[in-house]
Amino acid sequence: MKRDEAGRNQSSWTADETIGERRSLAEDLEADVCIVGAGLAGMSTAYLLALEGKKVVVLDDGPIGGGETRRTTAHLSNAIDDRYTEIERIHGVEGSRLAAESHSAAIEKIAEIIRDEGIECEFARLDGYLLLGPNDPGDLLAREEEAARRAGLSRVERLPGVPQAPFDTGPCLRFPDQGQFHPLKYLDGLARGIEKRGGLIFNGTHVKSIEGGTPAKIETAEGHIVTAAAVVVATNSPINDMYAIHTKQAPYLSYVVAGLVPRGIIPKALYWDTMDPYHYVRIQDLSEDPEHADHDLLIVGGEDHKTGQAEDHETRYAKLESWARERFPMMQEIEFRWMGQVQETIDGLAFLGKNPLDDGNVYIATGDSGMGMTHGTIAGLLITDLILGRENPWAKLYDPSRKPMGAIKDFLKENVNVARQYTDWLTPGDAPDAGAIPAGGGAVLRRGLSKIAAYRDEQGGMHEMSAVCPHLGCIVAWNDDDKTWDCPCHGSRFDRIGHVVDGPSTSDLKRAE
Repeated sequence: MKRDEAGRNQSSWTADETIGERRSLAEDLEADVCIVGAGLAGMSTAYLLALEGKKVVVLDDGPIGGGETRRTTAHLSNAIDDRYTEIERIHGVEGSRLAAESHSAAIEKIAEIIRDEGIECEFARLDGYLLLGPNDPGDLLAREEEAARRAGLSRVERLPGVPQAPFDTGPCLRFPDQGQFHPLKYLDGLARGIEKRGGLIFNGTHVKSIEGGTPAKIETAEGHIVTAAAVVVATNSPINDMYAIHTKQAPYLSYVVAGLVPRGIIPKALYWDTMDPYHYVRIQDLSEDPEHADHDLLIVGGEDHKTGQAEDHETRYAKLESWARERFPMMQEIEFRWMGQVQETIDGLAFLGKNPLDDGNVYIATGDSGMGMTHGTIAGLLITDLILGRENPWAKLYDPSRKPMGAIKDFLKENVNVARQYTDWLTPGDAPDAGAIPAGGGAVLRRGLSKIAAYRDEQGGMHEMSAVCPHLGCIVAWNDDDKTWDCPCHGSRFDRIGHVVDGPSTSDLKRAE
């Protein structure tokens, strides 16, 4: 499998798209709105604000789309991952209706932007199919159809099977008017649209602190400050919040495998099943790739687990591939495999709006719940309205301050899980000493009262860091597939030598003394 410069597995999107890197911030700036994070949510928000004539500045410590957006499978769907029966149970029929309305509007907005900006990103409208898992009750699809219809999705229908599918799918629900695209090509188009309207995008710019107020102040690691009337934190997991949001969402890693299939043999559609963890499938069009013009790329995801709480990565990839080959035996060898991190909220919907613990001009976009492309677009629509002082019918539903009592069991379960991770302070190391670590490998070592994250590079050199996550003090775990150090509490991730690649931590792992 191909790997990036940090040693992580590359996704299929990075194989055929490289977004031009922008320069780093080298001076103090003033803006109407500063957006921290150049993924789908941040770039959508920046674009929609720029359309409204706002002077926007986007900061990211990596390239555009360099975080979790490049690791998505890019489903554009109003078929919510947690399903409408659950959304209705927690949020009521009206909340369920607003959820369906907002995700449908997000797909329409993406289509509108693609048309208006002339973005070539392989966008297509297609059907989505929810398949019944082998051990799920037979009435599950009927109940989900009824809940989806109460949510306003009147064209959802039950079918005996997916038309022309290459395997016996069994009964399914058809969700019409879904979508798919190439996420990095779309972001490239958004970037051009932002800059065309005077917006500024800076890469290689690590944000150290965010302070609300009049004005808000965003300080970078290099000491430069952006002052703005408002700031939007769109960093997958918010880097400005130590506790409040992190008690209401949990980080999960999801696995993806992708292999070539003969072109046109699998109907182009989105597929999901009702298993736990569930599987999700789509087709990437390769018609413009001269080397593979007679093939499509079958992309299959699943096998989720809590970040930093599993080591059986090879087993999970193998199970995912086995599941795929059983249903799609025409799939050739695996071309790509990768994992991405999703933030699962306790009530199935993202947190979009004013940050609970800051002055009123700090906004957050987090909690993608496996629907990052539509949730990220909803973030742009909703937060733009909030900043401009306009009413938005979805504001209460996605309010980051909400306390969904219907999800109290999940709240308790996830926070008990986090509390258990602190017992890692008391356990022995993963290896007896540094000599047991192979080249290209890592392990947590115990040295007296300290725990050390030790990585041996391919040349045999040792790199030793504190294994304590700077966010809230959990002990990180080595991810031998992605070559990262993963925090099992709130999902901060660090590269092989301790540089932070995913928040909520804003700091690297400290060098070991």
